[in-house]
Amino acid sequence: MDERRQGGKLKKGDLILFLCILALSGWIWLAVHFLSGKGAKVVITDAEHTRITLSLDEDTEQRIDSGDGWNLVRIRDGKVSVSAADCPEQLCVRHSPIDTAGETIICLPHKLTVEVQ
Repeated sequence: MDERRQGGKLKKGDLILFLCILALSGWIWLAVHFLSGKGAKVVITDAEHTRITLSLDEDTEQRIDSGDGWNLVRIRDGKVSVSAADCPEQLCVRHSPIDTAGETIICLPHKLTVEVQ
């Protein structure tokens, strides 16, 4: 029988360890949530070459053409999204809009990356 359990109850040390892990997880979540600020610009790259840099402050739409197809990148209300594309699965189009530094939307068929910085 397991020595750590007494009648199906947790020991005091187990409870303290669980609460410490829970508190640490909460602190990490808060740090990530509040320290990662809103991005100021969007960098669109095509196969590791920067195609265009846009400001999140201006609403705009840009069509990005590549040898493999096209994507329509939209900035609206400080968030960027891929509003249309001619790729087969449309994963980039279904991705929710992003606005936080470090977030990305990737279209693998077109080798396109939309990153907030």
